[in-house]
Amino acid sequence: MSAPDVVTYGEIMGNFVAAAVGPLEKAELFERRLAGAELNVAVALARLGHRAGFVGRVGGDPLGEAARARLREEGIDDTHVLAEEHAVTGIQLKERVLVGDPRYVYYRRGSAGSLLAPHSEALAYVASARHLHATGIPPALSATARRFAYEAMEAARDAGTGVTFDPNLRPSLWPDHSEMTRVVNDLAARADWVLPGVAEGEALTGRHEPQAIADHYLSRGARGVAVKLGASGARLFTSGGSWTCPPFRVTTVDTVGAGDGFAAGFISALLDGLGHEQRLRRACAVGALATSNEGDCDGMPTRAELDALLAAGPGGR
Repeated sequence: MSAPDVVTYGEIMGNFVAAAVGPLEKAELFERRLAGAELNVAVALARLGHRAGFVGRVGGDPLGEAARARLREEGIDDTHVLAEEHAVTGIQLKERVLVGDPRYVYYRRGSAGSLLAPHSEALAYVASARHLHATGIPPALSATARRFAYEAMEAARDAGTGVTFDPNLRPSLWPDHSEMTRVVNDLAARADWVLPGVAEGEALTGRHEPQAIADHYLSRGARGVAVKLGASGARLFTSGGSWTCPPFRVTTVDTVGAGDGFAAGFISALLDGLGHEQRLRRACAVGALATSNEGDCDGMPTRAELDALLAAGPGGR
């Protein structure tokens, strides 16, 4: 594979989704899928025609084999996804719901994914890409994964590689709110583009309005901040102005993955050299389409599906 357009890194987990609607403690049958915020982004970018690469660790077990096979099926470079023979691939249980966000239960402490650590070849791979996408999840997994997060960002910046950062807050993975806020904001300050949800922005900055959340990161060096507003769309802020995109209407089946689709659409538009307004529209469109299918990344659209929704426009499908 030639040098990737985008590299991302993180943990791929087995995702066991309850077969029937109801609380997890009553679930008896589960469907096995795969999950991981960074996996979702990589899949979306690959389906949009970009060369995507993934860095991570999986267990030397059937779930690890399934994760690497899925990457290859989607056309994602898995050269730097290593199998840890003496560790297991983490898993999550996912509740099935008719409306709203499902409940998750994680079993990932000490998993293979948490063994991610700085490695010269992986960091050189990051530096070779046009773009790095990072989230706030890996630095919560372990001390070595946190070091990788910092060194990957440093390698990208030294190479002139663009960086997006999605906080993707997982409070249950952190010892306390203070450490989560400190580390995530420190990493966000090293990115070119920060992509928080409005609730995440409030948790991280103590500010409530999208403009105020954006100003927090713009004052710390970000080129732009896209604040996701859920069913209300999104807003993009730079030092030169702001843009708003109303939501695209799709038939929502599963809300999980919407933020990851948004990130992928934003990165795709960056790679294609689109302007601010078009970048925000593509991000919102991919995020909307991500909710149109069960499974965290199964609804990620092809370029043709994206173009069809963009042609219809917000509210036009």
